[in-house]
Amino acid sequence: MIEPIGYKLNPKKLQKAPQSILPYVCGAFYYTENYEYFDVIKPYLDIPEKPKTLEEISQEFDEKIDKQIEKVKNNYRMSYDWVIAKEKYENFCEKQNDDFNYARDNGSFPLKLMGTLDYSKLSATGSNITSNFVIKEGGKEVGYYTFGNGYLKYYMNKKPTAIVRFFMNKLLGFRWIDT
Repeated sequence: MIEPIGYKLNPKKLQKAPQSILPYVCGAFYYTENYEYFDVIKPYLDIPEKPKTLEEISQEFDEKIDKQIEKVKNNYRMSYDWVIAKEKYENFCEKQNDDFNYARDNGSFPLKLMGTLDYSKLSATGSNITSNFVIKEGGKEVGYYTFGNGYLKYYMNKKPTAIVRFFMNKLLGFRWIDT
């Protein structure tokens, strides 16, 4: 504030003002707070802000530093997680390539065992491990549906009619086999 005169009118702010403000600002470039329409033209004046105290500046600085520290910690966590995820992805891809190479050389994918292997159930002459997928309804099965090389077997308690067996074979490729 200029002591004897008042607050200066800012021409750049006034350019954006609506025309309804013009009657209140005509004829003067400086306005004091005791002007009748001071509240109307206040947004278009150069009113200096009160200087901040040392405590306010210190508090703002501490908040900025805390935000920067948190930002660095988050970036570190994200980069660390990204490195771990990248390693897991590379290990997964390597295992997949090994499995495909094994399948190309041997004609089938390697067996994946879950949990621990019980060697007492395996014998030198035969084993319980098969490459078939068997679905049983339980009880007394009279036969099963299969297709392709017989890897899938769907056992049933009741034999389907001849028409059902015919259409299952011709349309879907499922063959009925009596047990």
